[in-house]
Amino acid sequence: MIAIVVTINILIALFNFYLAWRIWQIRRSIAGATRAILAADRNTYNVLHNAPKTIIIGQKGTKSLREQYQKLEIQLEKLGQVLGILNFTQQFWQKRARQNRQLKKLKKSLSKY
Repeated sequence: MIAIVVTINILIALFNFYLAWRIWQIRRSIAGATRAILAADRNTYNVLHNAPKTIIIGQKGTKSLREQYQKLEIQLEKLGQVLGILNFTQQFWQKRARQNRQLKKLKKSLSKY
């Protein structure tokens, strides 16, 4: 009878050692996962903790660029108007010079008669 009790106790002890070993392995896995998550959290923090400041700076820069672009659009429109006037003036003077040349030719040809 004592042999049976000792055998059962040994089997219970072996089963408990197996459970303890499995729990130890699970604990190591969880500790490794915890370290990995903490490292990822730390790295994410290091990358993103200045993000709000950087975003605000970027927004200010974008606003400034939009304002400059609007000013340049106005200047471009004015420049287009000036170039249109210059083009019209050039065509006018070219047409007038052509008419003057034709008038001189006509006067020359009429003066021959």
